[in-house]
Amino acid sequence: MFHRVKNVYPLPNYMLNVQFLEGATKIYDMKPLMEKYPMYKPLEGSEEFYGVYADVGGYGIVWNDDIDLSCNELWDNGVTVETPFDGLIAFSDATKLWGLNESTLRKAVSYGKLENCVDVCKFGSQWVVTMEAMKREYGDIPSSARS
Repeated sequence: MFHRVKNVYPLPNYMLNVQFLEGATKIYDMKPLMEKYPMYKPLEGSEEFYGVYADVGGYGIVWNDDIDLSCNELWDNGVTVETPFDGLIAFSDATKLWGLNESTLRKAVSYGKLENCVDVCKFGSQWVVTMEAMKREYGDIPSSARS
């Protein structure tokens, strides 16, 4: 399965908190890469480490034109951590993953297919939905949306 990065946050001791589009969070340790591969060495002892961001499309993370890391590396070698937000995704992310229109999800709420305060919840102007509800109503994430 192909995973996409939604957000990345640098942590002390060259650790990264990586949030994935499908609602999972992982902690990734950069120290082994810095020791093994010269391309990552400039991040050590540098403020540049804290300038990391998710690349457009979520295919990885980037520090500059020369230093990046793929989403598959982060997923495969990151350590999953539990957060209160695991399994929650924004409607906008759900539409990308399942190839739906956001209005389809809003209609599913109004028709009771997705139950408010159980499957979905609105925070300000942003709706979030559980991965469990999306899989129940729309099946697994289509393979065409993963690439």
